[in-house]
Amino acid sequence: MKWSAWIAGAAAACLCGSAWAQQPLTEVTFGTNWIAQGEHGGYYQALADGTYEKYGLKVTIVPGGPRASNRMLMTVGKLDFYMGGSMIQAFSAVEKDIPTIVVAAHFQKEPQVLLSHPGQGLDAFLDLKTSNDILLSKDGAATFFQWMKAEYGFKDEQVKPFGFNPAPFIANTAAVQQGYVTSEPLTIEKAAGFRPNVFLLADYGFSTYSTTVETRREVVEKNPDLVQRFVDASTIGWYNYLYGDATKAKALIKRDNPEMTDELLAYSQAKMKEYGIVDSGDTQTLGIGAMTDTRMKDFFDKMVKAGLFKPDLDYRKAYTLRFVNKGVGLNLKR
Repeated sequence: MKWSAWIAGAAAACLCGSAWAQQPLTEVTFGTNWIAQGEHGGYYQALADGTYEKYGLKVTIVPGGPRASNRMLMTVGKLDFYMGGSMIQAFSAVEKDIPTIVVAAHFQKEPQVLLSHPGQGLDAFLDLKTSNDILLSKDGAATFFQWMKAEYGFKDEQVKPFGFNPAPFIANTAAVQQGYVTSEPLTIEKAAGFRPNVFLLADYGFSTYSTTVETRREVVEKNPDLVQRFVDASTIGWYNYLYGDATKAKALIKRDNPEMTDELLAYSQAKMKEYGIVDSGDTQTLGIGAMTDTRMKDFFDKMVKAGLFKPDLDYRKAYTLRFVNKGVGLNLKR
């Protein structure tokens, strides 16, 4: 995209935002997939700094959690939008004929990592194939580890159950543990006094988008203006969270999750920038939230190879590019 194009897009977004702000606010509910944390920062930023209101939206963020069912609530119309995880969920919805669709992807890279002890012969990604203690959740074993098997030759017998407690990993120098680049490395360093090796799966070919915005197909068809406003405002929120003053957004996150600390919020924000979780690759020209058909096909083909989906699945029904790739917010990057 040429500079003139994205400048025009940004200007148009600002003008539209001003026009929307003069209308009565539309109430919108947005369900996240976990308790409030730094990885949700862009949405809290858009709420805290008034961006949603500038786009004519009165947004209520409904945090997820272990007992929440926000995805189902969105599917049945109790929530307007939902923060999805990887595209595996979206492809699965097509497979099950669930009428939901991804309208933006605010993470270009899924923050999923594998961690190992330094200096134990596990200092490169392929070295992890020698560990017989790869600690994974059931979901991890059923998703990204299937890709690791197909792409790199990992074996099922290497997997051990992971209960989201770092103690077994810390105690076993031959162990490998799953985690998020935005949190678990810090947790382990504080608990055990060493910095683990960090392997971001996205950097080794696990090419899914993540932290998607999903809604029902009927919303896209009947109220595309609402979808566009929510996507644009959320995207601007992400730019301001990463490159502006995120103080108020972090305060809202801590309000919704009193156990959250300033240290972890700062760490996750820094790691999202360092690893290009939100802003990298196509977002440099298309803007945060970008998606492409090429990238979608690449990931779907990998999931077919891994045995997760049949090759004749119409995966293109899982997403639309209608609301992204317009350069919204590029002028805010500092």
